[in-house]
Amino acid sequence: MLKSMTGYGKSEATINDVKYIVEIRSLNSKTADITLKTSLIPREKEMEVRQLIASRLNRGTIDLFITTEKGAAGACSSTLNKSTFNSYLGQINDALKDTGWRAALDGPSSAAIVAGVLRMNDVFETAREDFSGEGWTLLYGAIQEAVEHLDSFRATEGATLRRDVLANLEKIESFIPMVEGFEAERVAAVRERIDTRMSELKLQVDSNRLEQEIIFYIDKLDINEEKVRLRQHCRYFRETLDGDQFPGKKLGFIAQEMGREINTLGSKANHAEIQKIVVKMKAELEKIKEQSMNIL
Repeated sequence: MLKSMTGYGKSEATINDVKYIVEIRSLNSKTADITLKTSLIPREKEMEVRQLIASRLNRGTIDLFITTEKGAAGACSSTLNKSTFNSYLGQINDALKDTGWRAALDGPSSAAIVAGVLRMNDVFETAREDFSGEGWTLLYGAIQEAVEHLDSFRATEGATLRRDVLANLEKIESFIPMVEGFEAERVAAVRERIDTRMSELKLQVDSNRLEQEIIFYIDKLDINEEKVRLRQHCRYFRETLDGDQFPGKKLGFIAQEMGREINTLGSKANHAEIQKIVVKMKAELEKIKEQSMNIL
């Protein structure tokens, strides 16, 4: 099943009458970049949580948050960290003085500044739960549930990505016969240009030798190999999309090879209409590359 690297998951657990909210989100990345943005997980349990996330989600920029619901019955008591509070206010005041503004705390915006500082995460200290035994089991279970929700979200997004990528791929494949429709006209146009130029120069040439040179020149402009390889890359892309468990990286490499064939086709085209089709192919390929970067 194709999965996106972008997703969000959430779960809750109530421990000793305190509600803990677990949230996890992920964005695309080449590796598993896991950040635990919480101080509620005991240090000795961090490796266990990281292993869970890495094994289930494989890769991505993944952030895990755990918060307590303020105002819940029996919620952890929070106390103002006066040192941190005063430090923030002092820094804001000094910064405004350095810019020539009057002291922040003497102005009409002082209430808004204080309110903003009070919203900062480290201004209030929450008494940490001693997670052991059943308490940790419940919290770890909530983390597992959030990870599962994120994984389900990724699967849903992956289905949408699959449809979009296949639609772009089908468009590229549909352009190839359009190119073939101009090939006979293209060869005739090349031959006509050469004949016209020879007539303008009024040169006397050996007709057999000229024919050989024309054939050689047209052969250098032949795009049949590029079309064949492009079709092969498209088939391989589709097989990888449906056959590999985590195809994202490989799809990116295949898209690069498709780009090489399309570029070569464009450089050999020597025909205005074929060049227009090549531009359309490139536009669809860019969409595929962008989407492949978000495929797990």
